[in-house]
Amino acid sequence: MAASGNGDLRMGVVGAGGLGYHPVRLLRDLPGARLMGFHEERPDRATQVAAELGVRAYDSLDELIGDVEALTIVVPTPAHYDVARAALEQGRHLLIEKPIATTLAEADELLLLAERAGVVVQTGHVERFNRAVRAALPHVDSPRFVESDRLAPFNPRGSDVAVVLDLMIHDIDLVRTLVGGGVRDVSATGVPVLTPFVDIANARLIFDSGAVANITASRVSRERLRKIRLFQRNGYISLDLATGTGIFYRLRADVDLTELASAPLELEAFVEAVPIDAPEGEPLKLEFASFVDAVRGRSPVVASGRDGRDALEIALRIVREIERTLPALRGAGAGAIRG
Repeated sequence: MAASGNGDLRMGVVGAGGLGYHPVRLLRDLPGARLMGFHEERPDRATQVAAELGVRAYDSLDELIGDVEALTIVVPTPAHYDVARAALEQGRHLLIEKPIATTLAEADELLLLAERAGVVVQTGHVERFNRAVRAALPHVDSPRFVESDRLAPFNPRGSDVAVVLDLMIHDIDLVRTLVGGGVRDVSATGVPVLTPFVDIANARLIFDSGAVANITASRVSRERLRKIRLFQRNGYISLDLATGTGIFYRLRADVDLTELASAPLELEAFVEAVPIDAPEGEPLKLEFASFVDAVRGRSPVVASGRDGRDALEIALRIVREIERTLPALRGAGAGAIRG
């Protein structure tokens, strides 16, 4: 059930750490939203953020829930369920940072509570709002093979969670969005390098349609890389998520396939490079704007709670497959999903 009324949506933020700071910053000035304040359990951090951004820090979560219509939850993953449940029981709309929860049971219960309360739950899969992804969507036509790479230098933040839940889950959601349909089979491998948990992983997803996605995520790289490539019948789309740019390589309409088969030709002779573009926009800000519109009933939810639950299911399947192929990781499963 969308929130009624045409006034600004009264919103709050739960968690103001490294990630939570930016929702507080952006929601201060977001059209259609009125930021009531935030709750952060660490008093020193709460005081710092309140002073820097000029926003009220609530001493208690219950008080914040009482003053708002909607919340964005940016606490560590193990706390998602408790915070979300408390808010849903009071009928609040939620934007929950990915992953939506630590287990499927938790995710399913949150979705059931949201359905009973008639409220919107959106999952924070912010890469859907990446400029390159937005530009590519009109050109995507049933990809048959997807190659995705997300590499990053080591960062202590998130290092107590397997890289599958920390980084790869972004691309799991993107691949599901771009290919569509269910995942039939999962194979995966990964190894710890700097932490007790998996720091670099590769997963191969086979969809019900037969499409294949090969996803690699690493947090032990010397350089940053966020690229995704889609191969489909009418061409090849290359996206650089870090720069928000992309190119669509497609077969030229005037190409003679018999001539192409008879002798080697320069690529430019039979393929044209079509730049693709979308309007500028900070992805996180666009995500919040989409949430406000969904709550007000002006547009569908872009990344629903169900989408978040389904991405989590695949991520946990990948974690289990890695544990199967690397028995030494067994028993670290709970640690693998802390975050």
